[in-house]
Amino acid sequence: MRFFGSHARIQQVPRCVSGFIFCACALLSACATHEPPAATSQQPPSIQQLEAALPSWQKGAARAAIVKFIADVTREGSPTYVPPEARIAVFDNDGTLWSEQPMPFQLSFMIEQLKAAAPQHPEWTRSPAYKALLANDTATLAKNPKALMQMIAVANSGMSTDEYDKSIRTWLASAKHPVLNRPYTALVYQPQLELLHLLRANGFRVWIVSGGTAEFMRVWVNEAYGIPPEQVVGTQEKLKYEIRNGRPLLIRQPGIDFVDDGPGKPVGIFRSIGKRPILAFGNSDGDREMLEYVASGPGETLALLLHHDDADREFAYDRQSSMARLDKAWDEANREGWVVVSMKEDWTTVYPATASAKQ
Repeated sequence: MRFFGSHARIQQVPRCVSGFIFCACALLSACATHEPPAATSQQPPSIQQLEAALPSWQKGAARAAIVKFIADVTREGSPTYVPPEARIAVFDNDGTLWSEQPMPFQLSFMIEQLKAAAPQHPEWTRSPAYKALLANDTATLAKNPKALMQMIAVANSGMSTDEYDKSIRTWLASAKHPVLNRPYTALVYQPQLELLHLLRANGFRVWIVSGGTAEFMRVWVNEAYGIPPEQVVGTQEKLKYEIRNGRPLLIRQPGIDFVDDGPGKPVGIFRSIGKRPILAFGNSDGDREMLEYVASGPGETLALLLHHDDADREFAYDRQSSMARLDKAWDEANREGWVVVSMKEDWTTVYPATASAKQ
């Protein structure tokens, strides 16, 4: 198993570390800051109005499928009508709402936490994995993934949840992507911001269902996407209730309680939402079971799969990727009629013009 593998223009990290985090991170660029109430208008929007709300989507099959679905489920009196309380949409985060290469952004953050904690752990200086990390020695890292994960776990535990929240905000305020040289908070997808806004405007409740940890995402998702923190389903890290200096706190512990990836995503949806969504959007094999679960529901459903095929504006990766592979889900999408969205062909732009763009 390789820890780092090459693909075109970048170095990629496979899923060996995702046993601890599974696709992290996020950003603070675009969209409204509060989830609006369900729409109550008796008149659904016209096709032209729906299309106009997606200016970053090319005219084509993907946009047409989205527009038709929203029109169908909001048309009262029609056999395809879905009441607002049942209009639930779920989105993967990494690679679906913002970029995820060359590694999930949460993993980048956690590695920085490891480096910052190193002075308190002089024993790490003797670790081949730590030396390899500092030297970007991918060959040695590939031989020591377990040691690296153990150090990451220690470095990202022991603090209160409030302290961890603050460290996330501090990192996002200054960190930049190693390839694109933009703040991570500027790497949200503009077409998806438009889609999130359009869904909310038509009575949908939007949830994030991600392999990244819920604790990491809930810090910034409201500002980034207009999705409140209670509407995040993610991997769950271990926590312990303690009294420190007379103050009740939740203290982070090494380890994972629940992995919200692959078959874990439908479980997480059921536990957190309690209803089967009618729209799901993902981008990799880790989202396949979520798309299956949603697409197999009764009535009108829509399953969408983003294909990263734009090496010029973002990254190109799919079947052979060592991280966030799109293989089985792609085959199933073609077989079952899910909508495959081409980043290259279906999006006129990828990122917001500025990091502060808002819907």
